[in-house]
Amino acid sequence: MTTTVEKDVTEQKSRLGEILKFDVSASLVVFLVAVPLSIGIAVASGAPVMAGLIAAVVGGILAGALGGSPLQVSGPAAGLTVVVAELVNQFGWALTCLITVGAGAIQVLLGLSRIARHALAISPVVVHAMLAGIGVTIALQQIHVLLGGDSESSAVENLLAIPTSVADGQWPSILVGGIVIALMLIWPRLPGKVSKIPAALVAVVAATAVSISMNLDVERIALPGNLIEALTLPGMPDGQWAGIATGVLTIALIASVESLLSAVAIDKMHTGPRTNFDRELLGQGAANMVSGAVGGLPITGVIVRSASNVKAGAKTRASAILHGVWILIFSILFISVVELVPFAALAGLLVMIGVQLIKLADIKIANKTGDIAVYGVTVIGVVALNLLEGVLIGLALAVLLVLRRVVWAHVHASETVDGTWRVHMTGSLSFLSLPRLTHVLSSVPRGSKVRMELAVDFLDHAVHEHLHEWVRQHELGGGTVCIEENGSASLAAAAEGPPKRGTSAVRGSLAPWSAWQLKSDSDADDNPPALRPVLSGVAEYHRTHADAIKPHLEGMEEFQDPDTFFLCCVDSRVMPNTITSSGPGDLFTVRNVGNMVPAQGQDTSVEAALAYGIEVVGTSSVVVCGHSGCGAMKAILAGPENAGDERVTEWLEYGLASLDAHRSGHPVGRAAAELGFSEGDQLAMVNVAVQLQTLARHRVVGRASAEGRLRVTGLFFDIPSARVLQISTKEITVLDAPALDRADLEPV
Repeated sequence: MTTTVEKDVTEQKSRLGEILKFDVSASLVVFLVAVPLSIGIAVASGAPVMAGLIAAVVGGILAGALGGSPLQVSGPAAGLTVVVAELVNQFGWALTCLITVGAGAIQVLLGLSRIARHALAISPVVVHAMLAGIGVTIALQQIHVLLGGDSESSAVENLLAIPTSVADGQWPSILVGGIVIALMLIWPRLPGKVSKIPAALVAVVAATAVSISMNLDVERIALPGNLIEALTLPGMPDGQWAGIATGVLTIALIASVESLLSAVAIDKMHTGPRTNFDRELLGQGAANMVSGAVGGLPITGVIVRSASNVKAGAKTRASAILHGVWILIFSILFISVVELVPFAALAGLLVMIGVQLIKLADIKIANKTGDIAVYGVTVIGVVALNLLEGVLIGLALAVLLVLRRVVWAHVHASETVDGTWRVHMTGSLSFLSLPRLTHVLSSVPRGSKVRMELAVDFLDHAVHEHLHEWVRQHELGGGTVCIEENGSASLAAAAEGPPKRGTSAVRGSLAPWSAWQLKSDSDADDNPPALRPVLSGVAEYHRTHADAIKPHLEGMEEFQDPDTFFLCCVDSRVMPNTITSSGPGDLFTVRNVGNMVPAQGQDTSVEAALAYGIEVVGTSSVVVCGHSGCGAMKAILAGPENAGDERVTEWLEYGLASLDAHRSGHPVGRAAAELGFSEGDQLAMVNVAVQLQTLARHRVVGRASAEGRLRVTGLFFDIPSARVLQISTKEITVLDAPALDRADLEPV
């Protein structure tokens, strides 16, 4: 009992030390980022200024304590600015607070229903476009305030009114806003520790100081009191239930999606505990209910504050909670400082926030992935209509594009040099493809010889019936049709039951010849039987891969520049390029029986390859790859002298050092046994470790490693599970733990 208590005390002290060392300093950085942003978002939303700080306090403390993302920081977000502004304009502030409470309740229900991950089914390009549209709207709205005027009621009106605002611009406001924009652009690019001070804080403080020192005639923030005095209760509606319900759902969905996407992004920035998405929605919902109940803005997880939190070195949720505490203290004791800030300074800050929501990287990705139309339509919809309608239009277009891509089939007919017509079909063939299929087949001349290639993953009965009838009519007209099916969906299956999408293609570089080469093709082949498989494979390569790989090979005509020296066994089941997802020019491959490196330079072939690959070609890494079920290891266990051929026996003797290491209890062998591998596979892994030790002492490898030009590691290809493990001289690293369950594959 005493030992348990002492252990708990030690853990608590360690946790407290971690908080004091990392989280306190990080929370101060986030606090400095959050204060000006919270005030600016409140101003842009048309809400009371203190509502932004109330939401920041509640989001920091409550969402930080209850949420499922330990390093995410919550508070008022720019992503909801447009929606909140519309709600305030339509219903007033008191009912907007009620809507926030309702949205929080919806989020709690979503969290309890454990469907949080399904909220991530919304296409990221729509979310990115939504944020970009919000950014455009905010920038168009606040540019008028920066120029000393008032913003209009819609983004389109704000856009049209820019020339008038520019003509009537007031230089004091322009100066203050310009200082903020300039500093936010310049500050992050400054060298040293200075740039780590939040740019938003520096910009607003500097602009405020200039406005005071020059006694500029600019409008400043006016506050009714401190945070305690600003607490307000939500109002009760006397109608407009449909509009309020729409507002509740809009806030709940947008806040949930933005929070979950932010949590996903933050998970990628640290190596600590991963997000519990259901708990995160519960925390966000509880925070929104409390924020709305006391007069605060809606709350979401905020990527800017969360990223600042991670970059500042936060380790636990204590950082987010403490940042809320600092804002609470500031809002009670030092709120008079806020009244010195000009609206033009906040306008400049919000213009920059709006511009930063439009990310060129997102546009480039959308263009690269073929989603630029979805991105553009969503942005235009959000700016020209409103956020909800713009997002719905973007989602509808995204769904239509997905349906088109899923059901789209490529059907092409062409005449070959010998007069045969080749009809090639790929993708998904359904009744939706019949117009295209009919058009292409009508171009094939009557009475011609046709080779029809079906490389499809889906084929329904409508297509089966249409093709069957076309083949019948074509053959009645004197033509011939040879159907070659090399996809995962077949004509026969379409006639026997409901259509099913094939799980994988059976033809290609990952499948053996026996999986796709047709017996009818072999029978009609004039080549000798022994050469038919390889020559048929070459023909398939020319049909499907040669043109695609040609651009990569054109630049390698005179030289090679491989990255990795890859030593593996001659076993035909080991596929270096497949298991490393590499292409031409990546691997400098050497193969021998048992993937061995004879010590003392006893094998000229291996020595020459190492010298050429490392010193001449300049590979940056050496990989030794063993595999399960290795015949060489089985022969070594049985005794090399029993191999039958004296040359094989002589070669296998190079593996006796590995056998001795295994029998002496090599740590890699013990680790392999714990993973459930057989003795032969244990020896194969130890053999990889021993070869790594041999390479470390090798004159060429050792020198290159000492100079920092070369890294050496080992791999092990487990054939039954199709998984790859990493081997070092002392341990095994499982690279795909969930998929590898070796003990279930075969008895040990």
